[in-house]
Amino acid sequence: MLFNSLSFVVFFAIVLALHYAPLSWRTKKINLLIASYLFYAAWNPPFVILLWISTLVDWHVARWIFEADTQKKKRMFLVLSLVTNLGILGYFKYGEFLLQNWVSLMASVGVTYEVPEWSIILPVGISFYTFQTMAYSLDMYLGRARPAQSFLDFSLFVTFFPQLVAGPIVRPGHLIPQFATPHLATLKQFGWGLALVILGLFQKVIIADSFLAPAAEAVFEAEKQVSMLDAWLGTIAFAGQIFSDFAGYSTTAIGVALCLGFSLPTNFRFPYAAAGFSDFWRRWHISLSTWLRDYLYIPLGGNRIGHLRTYVNLMLTMLLGGLWHGASWNFVVWGGLHGLFLGIERFIRGRWENVAWAGHTGVQILMALLTFAAINITWVFFRARDFEVSSRMLQSMFGLAPTDAATPLPTLYIIEVVVIMTLLLCAHWRMRNNSLEEVVARIPAWLLTLMLSVMVLAIVISQGSNNAFIYFQF
Repeated sequence: MLFNSLSFVVFFAIVLALHYAPLSWRTKKINLLIASYLFYAAWNPPFVILLWISTLVDWHVARWIFEADTQKKKRMFLVLSLVTNLGILGYFKYGEFLLQNWVSLMASVGVTYEVPEWSIILPVGISFYTFQTMAYSLDMYLGRARPAQSFLDFSLFVTFFPQLVAGPIVRPGHLIPQFATPHLATLKQFGWGLALVILGLFQKVIIADSFLAPAAEAVFEAEKQVSMLDAWLGTIAFAGQIFSDFAGYSTTAIGVALCLGFSLPTNFRFPYAAAGFSDFWRRWHISLSTWLRDYLYIPLGGNRIGHLRTYVNLMLTMLLGGLWHGASWNFVVWGGLHGLFLGIERFIRGRWENVAWAGHTGVQILMALLTFAAINITWVFFRARDFEVSSRMLQSMFGLAPTDAATPLPTLYIIEVVVIMTLLLCAHWRMRNNSLEEVVARIPAWLLTLMLSVMVLAIVISQGSNNAFIYFQF
């Protein structure tokens, strides 16, 4: 079930009616749990079983870890959780990838190894809820939390439908306590939640799908190498598309949850105004970057075990972060480039951090533009279907396109990409040190109402779009 569909509008209206009906809090939580299962089952009902497995395993394992009297027992129970969760994730998401690479490895040494066709369907959102449930067991092992008192509350934490399939990845300490006591939105919260839903759907349906996706698709799906201008504009269009698509989902999810009276963490903070890659990852997919930091980078040693080990930890974290996104070497390269850029930035900052002109506005703008350019290079690997396409794109972007290179972008697409991305980058820079709430508070009520009305009209005219969110595949 997609947020940008009429079926979700009907579904959400029923959920709201039940949530604000004069029922007990326990009944309302049961209603939310059933609604969450129905929401997920709309894609493929049997995959609800995977949610049940993760829920049951981590509920019991966390309690066993908490009650264990020796470190050895705690570690044994943690391994049980990791093997179960990562085993399910590995089978469904990485089974075919591993099998293909094994066949290639055997072929490289002259061994022909034939395997049956892999026909396993990837459960939607499996990477998100797997990380979320593992965080619960890991928090118990690291002594950061106590077990939840209610199995119903924990089950709802695992399956809460607004953020179930594409985040934000919520920590147990943030969401489970909210289920313990009755939560209903105030009139102001409900209004702000609806405004966020409208904004999120506008980002997805209008900016991502209607304006930017056609240009990105024309370039990346071209049958031959494209010109330098088209390569850059197509990649920049994808940069805007994936931000508007994913931030649109997160914004909608936060708005939907707020209409029910619950808060979800911010997942994006104007990332294309980042002056450096560490700044970018403090602004992009924040729930994932902080998860990788707290449960992978820091346990590996972080920056506490010397300079060389710090760079190794950075690279390992980003390589695994890339692989988390998809079972493809393109994603591994994407993560590796981010790890490389983070390492280079760390090396440079260690020598220039105290230079007087480093904080000058002009220098910060230049750094932001350089960061955005480098990010676009990484996006090539994220969007390209294989290394052949990414290789052709990079050749074109660095001025190595042949004289007869294709020019798949019509003038209208070029104008749309230039105008929208200029406005998007300016908006990110203007908002880089502000929150959306602070800016909206300064807008007159009549103007805000007009803006939201225009957004709703645009969404309705476009008929809502039926394109799935990009991150559903992860």
